[in-house]
Amino acid sequence: MQNKRNVLFIIIDQLRADCVFGELGKHVDLPNLRAFMEESVTFTRHFSVTNPCGPSRASLLTGQYAMNHRSVRNGTPLRHDTPNIATQMRKAGYLPMLFGYTDTSQDPRAFHPNDPAVRTYEYPMNGFHEMMEMRMDMSYPWQSHLMNQGYKFEKYWDVYKPVSPEGKTPRLNDPALYAAKDSDTAFLTDAFLKTMPAYSQQNWFAHLTYIRPHPPLVAPAPYNDMYDPQSLPQPEQLESMEDEQAQHPFFAPVMQNNSAASFVEGFPDLEPTDENIRTLRAIYLGLATEVDHHVGRVVQFLKDTGQYDDTMVVITADHGEMLGDHHSWGKMTVYDAAYHTPLIIRMPEGECGTQVSQVTESIDIMPTILEWVGQEVPSSVDGKSLLPFLKGETPEDWRTVSMSELDFADPLQPTLWQQQLGTKLDNSCLSILRDERFTLVEFAADLPPMLFDAQGKGEMENLAEQPEHAQTLARMTRELLRHRMKNMDKTLSNWMITTDGPKR
Repeated sequence: MQNKRNVLFIIIDQLRADCVFGELGKHVDLPNLRAFMEESVTFTRHFSVTNPCGPSRASLLTGQYAMNHRSVRNGTPLRHDTPNIATQMRKAGYLPMLFGYTDTSQDPRAFHPNDPAVRTYEYPMNGFHEMMEMRMDMSYPWQSHLMNQGYKFEKYWDVYKPVSPEGKTPRLNDPALYAAKDSDTAFLTDAFLKTMPAYSQQNWFAHLTYIRPHPPLVAPAPYNDMYDPQSLPQPEQLESMEDEQAQHPFFAPVMQNNSAASFVEGFPDLEPTDENIRTLRAIYLGLATEVDHHVGRVVQFLKDTGQYDDTMVVITADHGEMLGDHHSWGKMTVYDAAYHTPLIIRMPEGECGTQVSQVTESIDIMPTILEWVGQEVPSSVDGKSLLPFLKGETPEDWRTVSMSELDFADPLQPTLWQQQLGTKLDNSCLSILRDERFTLVEFAADLPPMLFDAQGKGEMENLAEQPEHAQTLARMTRELLRHRMKNMDKTLSNWMITTDGPKR
């Protein structure tokens, strides 16, 4: 087939960028991802534009900032007519195959209230053809696989509890009840590899999404104790939780919302001791290595079947993970560890083994793929194509800042932030703007801003109230306002209705 163009779009859930290229990366074995980097372009200053899972994937797959698609929480609907990577790839003649999940909350205007599609936030995004369902809270095919293999568990969540091989009281880093060959990561990869051979004679688009290393933190042997907890660095943090909370009122609810105990099953009273924190970090890195092994299987399949040089391969994460940094866990915060993600792209006949230090955002991936396959990018898209970088070129007037957003409200039950900060549904949100040196955090509510200086103490010190930084604070605030104004929803704003019909 001439001009064959396949696309494999891989998302690894909750993988921090510094696990791949950074300090933590010095302590984790990721041979396949790093070998892939030698054949690809790596974007080292890449950020998710929003958190958590559902909103981040909404932005990844629509190319829109959260301020435009407004699916701002897990469970907040995405408008059914929002263009996304799947709907646009269909226009290019592709069947958008989904192996995994998109965490999309469906538009209730398009479904009956009893429809299962509006009973879960984990439904597939419009346009995708679900080849293998793998969802965090459900995963019925994987559950059935475990049952068929003879594994016994009373409730689904028991699957995520570590089991002592000697029948003793389980330890944090005891193995999962299932063997590595039956893990969710292995199961999903097996499904992909069993399905794809028959598609080799046509153009295909596959979205492969791994749950791991997303918690609960439990891993099958040998990944459960692959890394010695004592060999790992402690998280970057101030001396005490009280010191962290003193930086800003926002941080007390952050620490209460997700604790170390909330990241494992079966240890409700887990204390955040140095030993426990290091152990959880070791399990997380073990899960990352497990995903790396299976990504290697997928890449090798493309090479073995002669499809590697016909396929654009995109590997990224939906968002990051605090992993104990700043005494915090999860991604509902403002720090870079929650937003800085790896992005590695291999384009046939593109650059190999290079790194790009310009700021890129998760909304850039969707238009990159569309441009490569020759499909028009919708006017609703906020991101910019990365194809010039993949060709070794630097686009003129490339962005110098990145923006991320976070909504910390709940329409049904007020969150800890709403309760403790006195914020309301419409102002429980924040924006983060990063330039080469400074990071600004601004709130919709009447809360003080934050300002971090990468050339100073970084995120260890909030400079917003220091008089010598007042000019920088004002400059960054103006830049954030301008950035939001320039990127307001353009779905229809650049069209005009004329006597000759609609034009743009």
